[in-house]
Amino acid sequence: MHFRTAFPHATTCEDLRIPLPDGTRLYARVWRPVTGGPVPALLEYLPYRLSDWTAPRDAQRHPYYAGHGYASVRVDVRGHGNSEGLPGDEYDATELADGVAVIEWLAAQPWCDGRVGMFGISWGGFNSLQIAALAPEPLKAVVTVCSTDDRYDNDVHYMGGSVLAVDMHAWAATMLAFASRPPDPRYAGEGWRDLWRSRLEHVEPLLHTWLDHQTRDAYWQHGSVCEDYGAIDAAVLAVGGWHDPYRDTVFRLLEHLPADRTRGLIGPWSHQYPDRGLPPGPAIGFLQETLRWWDQWLKGEDTGVRRDPALRAWISDSHPPATVHDTLPGRWVGEPSWPSPDVTTVALALRGHPVPVRSPQHTGVDAGRFFPFGNDADLPPDQREEDARSACFDFTVDEETRVLGRPRVRLRLRCDVPRGQVVARLCDVAPDGSSTLVTRGVLNLSARHGRDRAEPWPPGATEDVTFELNGIGHAFPPGHRARLAVSSAYWPWIWPQPGSEAGFTLDPDGSVLELPVRAPASADDDAIAFAAPEQAPPLDVRTPASPAAPRPERLVVRDVAAGTWRLEVDPRYGGTRVYPDGLEFTEDARETYTIQEADPLSARTRSEWTVRLRRPDLGWDARVRTRSEISCDAADFITSNEVICTDGDEVLFHRTWEKRVPRTAG
Repeated sequence: MHFRTAFPHATTCEDLRIPLPDGTRLYARVWRPVTGGPVPALLEYLPYRLSDWTAPRDAQRHPYYAGHGYASVRVDVRGHGNSEGLPGDEYDATELADGVAVIEWLAAQPWCDGRVGMFGISWGGFNSLQIAALAPEPLKAVVTVCSTDDRYDNDVHYMGGSVLAVDMHAWAATMLAFASRPPDPRYAGEGWRDLWRSRLEHVEPLLHTWLDHQTRDAYWQHGSVCEDYGAIDAAVLAVGGWHDPYRDTVFRLLEHLPADRTRGLIGPWSHQYPDRGLPPGPAIGFLQETLRWWDQWLKGEDTGVRRDPALRAWISDSHPPATVHDTLPGRWVGEPSWPSPDVTTVALALRGHPVPVRSPQHTGVDAGRFFPFGNDADLPPDQREEDARSACFDFTVDEETRVLGRPRVRLRLRCDVPRGQVVARLCDVAPDGSSTLVTRGVLNLSARHGRDRAEPWPPGATEDVTFELNGIGHAFPPGHRARLAVSSAYWPWIWPQPGSEAGFTLDPDGSVLELPVRAPASADDDAIAFAAPEQAPPLDVRTPASPAAPRPERLVVRDVAAGTWRLEVDPRYGGTRVYPDGLEFTEDARETYTIQEADPLSARTRSEWTVRLRRPDLGWDARVRTRSEISCDAADFITSNEVICTDGDEVLFHRTWEKRVPRTAG
């Protein structure tokens, strides 16, 4: 990584509060170039606390943009960090309206020339698209990274109409802890404690709301820009990674937004900005790429982005299974449009006699992390054990086959129970038998006729179901086998349906795997190249050594006699950090997923968080502890949540929530 210290402009940085129409003030940090006149503004708008949690990441990019002639602005969402107001649901109408107001405020400042761009990763990428769909006049361009256009079927809540146990719960528990964190008295002032108390009295577990909406209804349609792509007028650079769950959004945005002002970029990356150098790589000079985008659409310079391929994508070469890869082998390719004329569908018919698929409920323990962040245990290990719990169909690869896009399966199923799910994995099987997961897809059988409804399967009936797998760029070499593995369980990614232990019967006759196969490389592919990564100098954050040995990131525990499997996860969000302003920030999280291999009703999830913020110079020591659990019976999800907050030795807040949510589709 190159840390750039010399820029075209000197910069200044100040913290300020942006007033909203209702009088609420949002906390903001603004990096500006020292110039003789106004410049365009760039906005990143998040609930993740700019004064501590994202400060290291912010320091990499906001000063960089300011040094290149932009006022780069980081704003905390209402009710979070040191902003005033109360926390709400993710991407609610208030958050988006506030975002529009912030953009209009920025455009009206004397140091802004009236043109605004918006960028972000994950939450910030989501609301960048959503606010662009509200079309505030000053917003001219967006860079959205690892985000989604569909909040129901391509987010952390549901997948293929099924409840995402692994992240529906983990993320709800994370946001419960995040929303409970106190304002920082150094920045929020003497009223920090009253502000904290008012927030805590308002906090509700988001899990309740998300489980209350188990089909794609109006709740999920809100904020899903796929409902009306035509509402987006800003130029959009959509960025994803093959190891990020949101990557299919890039394909859909390219297909539905205007071709002259939309570009896509998909690399081998995890859920991270592509310049950070976290596994898997290779990293690229992403800040330089975004400067080309901003200069084109906010400064009117011809930077060549309009002549770039519609999609620049990395196609990974075959590689052995491993839970981390520093760098993946492969190559860049360019597509003139999407869907691409260079990609054709190759249909591979399944062969054999009907086969019963009754996967044990712990199938999926080797799925890897839903949100890879570049940690050592993120990616799926060798899939041979998972394949043994599935029905497998192998196809010999005679010549190199480059898959680019979303594979699709059509499966003929007979099911004797009204509920269940089907999971399809595409694996690359090497001559030594090792099996590398390439991509996967899921279908809740009650969602087979649409995600907006739940239709029980007529017991004993045979139907054809069709669903897509997540998009991928992968090259199968000669001598390998492409394996389609089909299972009836995938814990803890997918919450099992009652009665799903009965599985289904798969009839190969009429069942097909469809692969999007790209033509051989062209000379245009060779022209795709990126500069080396560079950033602004890093923030001086210290990470004290811990006296205790770290917990395993992912630990699978099997009770052989009881037939119980437990997955213990340490998401490794950061441990203890000491910031340049003296703040000591410590967080610790642990997730547990338990299931009995023959009983779908035995599924249990638990998440525990501890957060401590301490300022020795101010005598301030605040702590947050949360616990969140889900279990189930045939009729309901059973949830339990708890928050305990202390200011020094005083318990400032303690509340528990117990709720049963009917299993209408999940």
